[in-house]
Amino acid sequence: MSVQAEGTFCVQGIGSRPKLHVSADGAGVVGHAGARLLADLADATGLTSACSTALGPLRRRGTGHDPGRIATDLAVMLADGGEAITDLAVLRDQGEVFGPVASTPTAWRLLADIDETGLARLRAARAQAREVAWLQAAETRCGIPAAKAGGRELPGLVLDLDATLVTCHSEKDQAAPTYKGGFGFHPLVCFLANTGEGMSARLRPGNAGANTAADHIAVLDDALAQIPDTHRHGTDILVRTDSAGSAKAFLAHVRDMRIRGIRTFFSVGYAVTEPVRRAIRALPEQVWHPALDQDGTLRAGASVAELTGMVDLAGYPDGTRIIVRRERPHPGAQLSLFDQDEGLRHQVFLTDTPFASAGSAQFLEVRHRGHATVEDHIRCGKTTGFGRFPSRHFPVNAAWLELSLAAIDLLAWTRVLLLDGDLATAEPKKLRYRILHVAARITRGGRRLRLRISATWPWRHELTAAFHRLAALPRPAT
Repeated sequence: MSVQAEGTFCVQGIGSRPKLHVSADGAGVVGHAGARLLADLADATGLTSACSTALGPLRRRGTGHDPGRIATDLAVMLADGGEAITDLAVLRDQGEVFGPVASTPTAWRLLADIDETGLARLRAARAQAREVAWLQAAETRCGIPAAKAGGRELPGLVLDLDATLVTCHSEKDQAAPTYKGGFGFHPLVCFLANTGEGMSARLRPGNAGANTAADHIAVLDDALAQIPDTHRHGTDILVRTDSAGSAKAFLAHVRDMRIRGIRTFFSVGYAVTEPVRRAIRALPEQVWHPALDQDGTLRAGASVAELTGMVDLAGYPDGTRIIVRRERPHPGAQLSLFDQDEGLRHQVFLTDTPFASAGSAQFLEVRHRGHATVEDHIRCGKTTGFGRFPSRHFPVNAAWLELSLAAIDLLAWTRVLLLDGDLATAEPKKLRYRILHVAARITRGGRRLRLRISATWPWRHELTAAFHRLAALPRPAT
């Protein structure tokens, strides 16, 4: 808008979009072409063949679809952002790119046939493919990246366990009222902080306890079984949870893993009980040290102190330390009466990392605070399958959760093995928008089937480079 004369205005013209005539008779054009990258990666890591072997006994007589291929197609669909089994149509109706894909009823029957034995086989198949993917990362890249905290790389692997609520809007088997007043499921999940891979999960009723030691033990054992032998033995494995994982039985189980040659350590939240409050009040001011941010700089308004020896930790593993952080509360923070009295927010955690192993209270606190990234993994996981469950039947939903973990793995392996720059750390939403949902044209010539990405697509070079890296990946021996 510009001024022509006093009291008069001229509105500049807005460029109009070109007029379109829309029809549904296009040929040789495909959508979601980048999802073929996920399907080929499933083949390259051996996930498809491993699932085929694992689910082979479920193949129905007379059917032309391999159960392992159906499971892989479901995982690809979930990684691509699908939310329901009917979304397989996106792959099925583009046979030139994705090949034959099972019908919706066939996929339903497979999920219904997967029992506890089938789930165990499916987990073993995922572990087998993970070993191949990690070997490929070691040969073509720099291996599995290290998790970071306080401006440092953490040694070994970091497993983050956390529970989340999934709302159900209809009656489903074992869905129940949740502690937050909702209705649905309360799955417990474990992610690898190094890569964002979904290591393990257990579907639980909505009224399942948050601090159930048996569930934490089961999910941790499943996660450890997913780690290849060369990494599971001889590598430090840090297990992080919130205060729900502070049960003595669970921490004893983490410690007992060392007897089996698995070097597990823990860093878990701890409730601010009355004995803890008394210990905090008794701390002299000079023992508080400035807290750190994740980049290693000092965190304004926050400090850390050690409470070890001031709180009774009888029954916890030998060498357990207790550390507290206090901080000026941010707007909207939930404060206890103790925090309101003190004017500071307090958070406490337990760890068995000794001081001699670079275990200063400042570093251990910022390392534990890195557990918050599991919330991002859960948020992304809910857009990759386990944000909604398709069936009334609990076993079907348990199988769906396992395939959701496979989808999360495919996205993680895509970032680690095939992408560079900001895409190598991108969340699923960004990958779908830029890479997976791209349209392309199918052409034939010289006995080749070509997938032609638009020459004007901003991320065409990143996608083509990913396909080239995929073709160069070493394949597992057959």
